[in-house]
Parts: sequence; structure tokens; C-alpha cells
Amino acid sequence: MKPADRLQSVSEYYFSKKLKEIAALNAQGRHIISLGIGSPDAPPSAATVEALCEEAQKPSAHGYQSYTGIPELRQAFAVWYKKWFDVDLNPANEIQPLIGSKEGILYVSLAFLNPGDGVLTPDPGYPTYSAVSKLVQAHIVPYALEEENGWQPDFDALEKTDLSNVKLMWVNYPNMPTGAAASRALFERLAAFGKKHGIVVCNDNPYSFILNEQRLSLLSIPGAKAHCIELNSMSKSHNMAGWRMGMLASNAQFVEWILKVKSNVDSGMFRPLQIAAVAALSNTEQWHREMNIALYARRRVLAEAIFTQLGCRFDRNQVGLFLWGKIPDACESSAAFADKILYNAGVFVTPGFIFGTRGERYIRLSLCAGEAQLQEALHRVMNYEL
Repeated sequence: MKPADRLQSVSEYYFSKKLKEIAALNAQGRHIISLGIGSPDAPPSAATVEALCEEAQKPSAHGYQSYTGIPELRQAFAVWYKKWFDVDLNPANEIQPLIGSKEGILYVSLAFLNPGDGVLTPDPGYPTYSAVSKLVQAHIVPYALEEENGWQPDFDALEKTDLSNVKLMWVNYPNMPTGAAASRALFERLAAFGKKHGIVVCNDNPYSFILNEQRLSLLSIPGAKAHCIELNSMSKSHNMAGWRMGMLASNAQFVEWILKVKSNVDSGMFRPLQIAAVAALSNTEQWHREMNIALYARRRVLAEAIFTQLGCRFDRNQVGLFLWGKIPDACESSAAFADKILYNAGVFVTPGFIFGTRGERYIRLSLCAGEAQLQEALHRVMNYEL
């Protein structure tokens, strides 16, 4: 027996393999401090957990659910987008709840890409954009994000690219892994670029609340909804990574096409999770300020100290859940540098090569560790031979 040919184009996810290695080291008594993955360690709001527990007690709450999500959740997402992003969305047909926004990457790709169609993917960028594009047998057209250009697309270079077969463009602002913030001017250029070339522009937007006072949506640009999609997630902004609650928003036709794919794959989310998400979407500004600004600001101070000790150069204006830094020139590679930190100091950071060729000279550090762990990580890199 042989697997499908499409599996030849992708490999096991980097973190899936590396976490096995770290588990083996921990079994040997190493007590590795993991600063690799962006899984918030704080809980959701108390109201969120209470809503889950209360709804789960109801006998009627455990059956199959609608593919489109319960009306209360779609309405809550619409209110949330209006409050925080000043975007008007029709909850009846312009919002699709998702089991985390990661599944949305697959559903959007299946809905818009035929085998051989072109898809613009950022380099560096979230590896899933390229992996899913390969699985649906699309033609990947990478576009460069350079530090000198603020990690934004080079639109002059894009205009010189053969776009004749490109149907979809992935963007991600605030950016992961680089921490580059979104701006209205950038979103205006992206929307205009997509409209000019008949390309669906999809912005993956889960980091807009983290260490970021200026929350923006691509859909806030007038007319963008006609040819743009936005994915969003409650994993980072609401401390609900394991709950798998996300959504996408666009025009009614796009949402209908994506639902056609989704409805053939799953049967809707557990109703108590949806009710709890409604409660979470009503979190106060004070809650967001403490959980998404103050908490991570304290951790960023320690993360920056770790990077300084490692000799990494970084932009202090980064936003989001990570710190992205350039490794010293003398280092052989990001993978070798990350492994040296792992094996010599017992601290796991993510090598930038996994995000693309232009991430090779960088490493990424997650802020999803308590201050005591970050203090210990700083102590280790200061006192171990690297």
C-alpha cells in the first residue's frame, strides 16, 4: 500500500517532530523551557468558562450542530468586528465560524484553487499557507518580505511577477513571524492590488490584540469585501487555543462557496463551546488590556533581555505573541543556533528557516511562558556555554 502522491510534497510539521525530541530530553531529566509555540498559558475569562459549564449541563446541548454555527455566535462575531475593527458584517451570510482559523486556510484553498492555479505565499510566512497549497496541488508563487521594507510586500516586484494564473494571495498582518504591524496604508495597497489583478486576498488576522493598540482589519477598506477574505481566531486574543474557535468573513458569495467545502468535512462545533465563545466575545476592554497588553509587555522585557544576551538584533516596535530576532553573523544557521541553545542551555526557541528562505538568519521566541520561566531561561543563556 502507498499513500497518495500529494503526501510527497509535504513533510511532518516541524513542531510535531521537535516536540517529540523535547519530550525525550525531558524524559532524561533535562527540564527544557519551551519558548517555541504560541499557545497562551493564561485561562479564558471567568464568564467564558462559566458559560461553557452551564450550557454543557443541558441535555439538549450535545447533538449535531449547524454547519454555519448558531445564530448567537454569528451575531456576536458581527458585534465584535464592529466594536473593535469598525467593520459591518451581515451575521446571516457574511460570517462563517470555524474550528480554529487554521482549517479556514484549507477551506479557502479548496474553494478557490484548482490544481495548477497560482497562489502568492509570503516568505517568511506561516508554513501552513505553503503546505496546504501543495496539498491542493496549487502552484506556489512566493513573494519576499524583507526587513529593510518593514516586512511588507514589495508591490513593485509583485507587479513584475507573472500573475496571469494567480487566484489567491495569503497575507498575515499583524505579521507572524516578524511582528510587523498592520497599517491602513498597507491594507489599502493590498486591496487595490487584489482588485486590479482579480486575485482573492486573504488576511490571516489572529494577532491584532496582542501588544497592539491599533487594531485593523483588511475588510475596513471600502470595497475590500468584494474580493477579500479575513480569517480570525479566538486562540490568541481570548486565551482559547485548545477550544478551536475561529471565523472567516467576506461577501456572501465567497462565504457560500467556502461553506460548500466545509459542510462536506465536519458537522459543526459543540454547542457549549459556541455559547462560551459568545461570552468571550463580550470580554471587556479592561480584560483585553490586562491579558493582551500588560501581561505580554512584562514578558517582552525578559524576552528582549534573552535576545540581547544571545547577541540577536530585534525591532522593539514588534507586535504580537512572539519576538523575532536576527542571529549573530558568526552563527552557521538558525537551526544550528536554535539547537545549540536547546542542548546547551535547555531552552527551545524556533529557528526562522521553517518560515521560509528569508527567515534563515532569524529565530523566534514565544511570549507564552510565565515570567518565572522567562527569568530562568535568561539565567540559563547567561550561564551556559553557547
